[in-house]
Amino acid sequence: MISLRSSLFELALVGALIGALPGAGRAEVPAVATDIPPVHALAARVMEGLSAPALIMQPGASPHGYSMRPSEAAALASADIVIWTGPALTPWLEGAIGTLATDAVTLELLEADGTHLLTFRTEAAFGAQEGDGDHGHDDDHEDHGHDEHDEHDEHDEHGHDEDHGEHDHDDDHGDHDHDHAGVDPHAWLDPDNAALWLVAIADALSRVDPENAAIYAANAAAGQAEIAALNTGIAALLAPVQDVPFIVFHDAYQYFEARFGLTSAGAIALSDATAPGPARLARIRATVAERGVRCAFSEPQFDAGLVATVLEGTDAGTAVIDPLGAALPLGGGHYAEMMRGLARSVADCLGG
Repeated sequence: MISLRSSLFELALVGALIGALPGAGRAEVPAVATDIPPVHALAARVMEGLSAPALIMQPGASPHGYSMRPSEAAALASADIVIWTGPALTPWLEGAIGTLATDAVTLELLEADGTHLLTFRTEAAFGAQEGDGDHGHDDDHEDHGHDEHDEHDEHDEHGHDEDHGEHDHDDDHGDHDHDHAGVDPHAWLDPDNAALWLVAIADALSRVDPENAAIYAANAAAGQAEIAALNTGIAALLAPVQDVPFIVFHDAYQYFEARFGLTSAGAIALSDATAPGPARLARIRATVAERGVRCAFSEPQFDAGLVATVLEGTDAGTAVIDPLGAALPLGGGHYAEMMRGLARSVADCLGG
């Protein structure tokens, strides 16, 4: 027969063990909603050991236009913090936040202090200086002789106006009245931005949940160390192919090109939501021949037939790359896995 004393001892021991479990006895962790898989991954890394964020957009969907499912709308409505790239990437989310998440803290990552931003490119063919030398950080994005009327017709729903001037985002960032028209929103493809955003995410979480601030900070620091190693590995992998010209289906990779010194010669389409016109296709075909393009990069959701048409009669190869990592498992390791896979695909195609 078990004595009362031994039973109480066992209960106390179980209670002590439960109390030692991660998260036990801590304040309730904020509910977090995120927009795209790479941002979800960064938030998951910072929240590791405490909770996990929600993703309110299906992997593989275009971020530029999306209709949330009821479960995704519910996750947004119940969020204490919404972490998103910004309206330049997901314009539909701005209204949804204003309607469903009026009491949530919002973190717009393109607005985070120190984020390196590049201006949106509208021309079909890119000048050599945009992939070489200074890695494109201070380009003037001059006109390269593209068909003005054709490009104007293809302007997408990002809301970019005709002012494509350089944005020095590191200066005077405290003034949030500045105009973001012309900013390329694919900034997560620069690992330095991702490392900076880890800290911004940790700070936002800590303001809402100060009791776990030390955990958020430690996770962000560990994530930054992982991204530093990622940066070094990708740079070494891509160094032999930096001068090899390539084209992409749509212009989503400027930050990746700039960070690792790659030579992008142009983009078939202005965005993933607009079909290229005849003048743009003619310009790209000429660029492929003039620059000796080695490879054309498409994405899983796009018609490979258009890429084949552009490359017809050339020796250029093709490869499929995905800036969102739609096919990869979600979680804290998603960002690094997506970036490594992107780098390997680029290196293999350009080096082949």
